[in-house]
Amino acid sequence: MSHAAQAKAQYNLNKLHKRLRRGVGQAIADFGMIEEGDKIMVCLSGGKDSYTMLDILMNLQQSAPVNFSLIAVNLDQKQPGFPAEVLPQYLNQLGIEYLIVTEDTYSIVKDKIPEGKTTCSLCSRLRRGILYRTAKELGATKIALGHHRDDMLETLFLNMFYGGKMKSMPPKLVSDNGEHIVIRPLAYCKEKDIEKYAVAREFPIIPCNLCGSQDGLQRQVVKEMLQDWDKRFPGRIETMFQAMQNIVPSHLADKSLFNFAGLTKGDALATEGDLAFDKATIPSIPVGLEIDNEDEQPLLQAVELN
Repeated sequence: MSHAAQAKAQYNLNKLHKRLRRGVGQAIADFGMIEEGDKIMVCLSGGKDSYTMLDILMNLQQSAPVNFSLIAVNLDQKQPGFPAEVLPQYLNQLGIEYLIVTEDTYSIVKDKIPEGKTTCSLCSRLRRGILYRTAKELGATKIALGHHRDDMLETLFLNMFYGGKMKSMPPKLVSDNGEHIVIRPLAYCKEKDIEKYAVAREFPIIPCNLCGSQDGLQRQVVKEMLQDWDKRFPGRIETMFQAMQNIVPSHLADKSLFNFAGLTKGDALATEGDLAFDKATIPSIPVGLEIDNEDEQPLLQAVELN
């Protein structure tokens, strides 16, 4: 690679890093993800998302306005052929505190789930229980997962298409037993940015052979649908994600969120106004779309955490 090519590649990597850092910083600020003195258990799967999350959190740790510590945790589920040496070698190079938890959930899943059926649900439940237990043993105050913006949109559509609910992955949640706070620092980050970053940083990716090789999964169908929309209708993904942050209960149909039955003459809707007879006004430019003049890629507006 020529000197000019190397310089351009480094420039693009710096730009991409800044974009991801800005997105993570904004999500942390918007949802109060990290507080003074937090011990954050970063769940590291060996995939592009969790590697990127750890990388950006370590970078933010150097300049964030609050002090927090990180411990990387990987769950070795004893999948056949799993390269157990990869993560320890990488984490030792980083010099970060880490823990490898070994639990043979693979055998349990293969025993309980018939061949050809989706293993994700059981695998996820087993993994969640082990990670919650580990967080308690470590005294972690937050558990960080590597789900990104596209994961959240996919989950929204999966729940609408198959579950009959408008529900997604929240950027921050409390576990069912109330003992743990789970955060998703990549909530504002695009998967395609993460993919480019992982390639440029040469993360030692470990594929998931348990579920990653299954064909016809519902999530994959939804992912391909969203990717197609993103190509054919630039800005649609950004607008949909903005919509997730701008809910108007009075203009939906959930009677538990808005008292439709109690509406009487003289009541005025607090938001969005009267649309009984008018067509909704559609902006000519998708809401939330900002054009980066250097590469003409749409960006979500964000403010960097300093």
